[in-house]
Amino acid sequence: MNYTLSAFESKEDKKKEEIIEEFEDLEFQIFRMRENIKEIAKRSQILGIDQTKEQKWVIVYAEDDGNLCKIMLHDCETPYNGKWDFSIHAQYDENKIHIDDIRGEENRGFGTVCMKYLKEHAEDQNVQYITGDIVKRDWDHLDRLIHFYKKHNFQIDIEHEKKQGEIYWNPSF
Repeated sequence: MNYTLSAFESKEDKKKEEIIEEFEDLEFQIFRMRENIKEIAKRSQILGIDQTKEQKWVIVYAEDDGNLCKIMLHDCETPYNGKWDFSIHAQYDENKIHIDDIRGEENRGFGTVCMKYLKEHAEDQNVQYITGDIVKRDWDHLDRLIHFYKKHNFQIDIEHEKKQGEIYWNPSF
């Protein structure tokens, strides 16, 4: 019986240590986030704070001059040094935003967060559509692109023989 009690106490102590460690990590992330927001806000419009699929905190911000629009993201695990960790670059064309490029590390949930904010930004700007092209250089990761755009409710038209395609999003979908 004594052995069982000791094992229970050690599990409880370990659980407390984990909670304390998680709390300290969260406290540090909040401090880092506050400092990063101050720096980012000097140059860009802060759109929001969000979490990735890995539960990592990120700051989402934009630069928009009416012709070009960049939705950028910075991971709060590192200090902001003037560079984004992920971005979607687009340009305005009449009543639509045309995605020129998506840049950054894949499979971390950054694209999903940025796409969510691009859609919100488009709606805030009364933009009716988001479009983009799939080009030959994208062909080595075509399946990943198709999955990504379908997940975000884009229509996708692919011409396999020409190795090109188009994407199209309308908020009424």
